[in-house]
Amino acid sequence: MPSFIDTELQFLLLCLSTLFTLVNPLGITPIFVVMTERFSKEDRLRIARKGIMTGTITLVIFTFLGSIIFKLYGITIEAFQIMGGILFFRSGLRMLEAQVGRTRTTTSEREEFKESDEIAISPIGVPLITGPGAITGVMLLSGKTPMTYSIITLLIAVLITMTAFYFILRAGGGLGEKIGLTGMRVIQRIMGLILMVIAVQFIINGVETIINRL
Repeated sequence: MPSFIDTELQFLLLCLSTLFTLVNPLGITPIFVVMTERFSKEDRLRIARKGIMTGTITLVIFTFLGSIIFKLYGITIEAFQIMGGILFFRSGLRMLEAQVGRTRTTTSEREEFKESDEIAISPIGVPLITGPGAITGVMLLSGKTPMTYSIITLLIAVLITMTAFYFILRAGGGLGEKIGLTGMRVIQRIMGLILMVIAVQFIINGVETIINRL
């Protein structure tokens, strides 16, 4: 029994450290804040919940079915990286140009409500919260389980990581109220630039891997 507990605890710590590093909540939170700056506090919390839920479901699916899905549709991690890079670049460009609106009408509020549902799933849920790195991570960890039932330990690690991520997003949501509109515009442009650089790196990594395989 002690050896079983030790093995599972070691695997849990490995999963937690790996996943927390790959999803990078502390680095993603400022980007999330500026991407949702035009929404109300309630909408931001709803986007965070839906984004985390989307990311969690994605990680759980790829924990069990990742290799099967990729083989079935002929998808590669590189293709996922390139796709994520394109989505990131588009979002980063909008942030760099500070395309946000403060004046709302009843119609625009309905449109923003609809848009909040859309961006919560993509690009916030996937690939911002759960990107190629995290998906690759759970697929690799699921193949390294020390025991058959250690997959449960991996799922627990996913839930712990994503729950912690949600509370970090909640805490970061008050940033906009503290620094004001001008401060948000400055951060928005900086984060937009960083997001575009991340996007380019995603695409480079994907293309580089494909070229090296030729």
